[in-house]
Amino acid sequence: MLEDRLLVWKFKHGSKDAFCRIYEKYRDDLLRLALSLLNEADIAEDVVHDVFTSFIRNRRQFRLTGNLKSYLATCVANRARNENRSYQRRHKTGPDVADSVTLDSSRPDHWIITSDEFRRLNEALKQVPYDQRETVILRAQSDMKFRQIAETQHVPIKTAQSRYRAGLNKLRSLLNSEVTQ
Repeated sequence: MLEDRLLVWKFKHGSKDAFCRIYEKYRDDLLRLALSLLNEADIAEDVVHDVFTSFIRNRRQFRLTGNLKSYLATCVANRARNENRSYQRRHKTGPDVADSVTLDSSRPDHWIITSDEFRRLNEALKQVPYDQRETVILRAQSDMKFRQIAETQHVPIKTAQSRYRAGLNKLRSLLNSEVTQ
């Protein structure tokens, strides 16, 4: 966290190397998060790049008051949520857009989705309602605290905890039923 504060300070004062270090440090985690929320590799990459582009544009006004990784993860989650809403409007689909989107695992540059475990987990995650899925992913992948998740989702902490518990139970049930089949 101290390293992040120093990097942000240097970045705000024009250091390109500091930005590169921040990008390299968090890119993969943020891409994994976006991919889990969107289930579309190209859109996930666009979301992460948009977050970093916005971060660059607003660097002078940016103030790090907490954890940089959590801040960036919140930005990715918000953009993913907006992307899902936009997709719903364009395609007039139900509330869980990501359920119908498929992953493009044929491209070699999408190494994240090559493992069999990730694909099985991702298939199970698609069946979890979006609000629960987002909560589980933010907690498990981004190490966000329930307070931060609740703020991101604009819900009470108890709701975030309940969504997490329900999402994990649904995942557990889906993955256990897969094993017995």
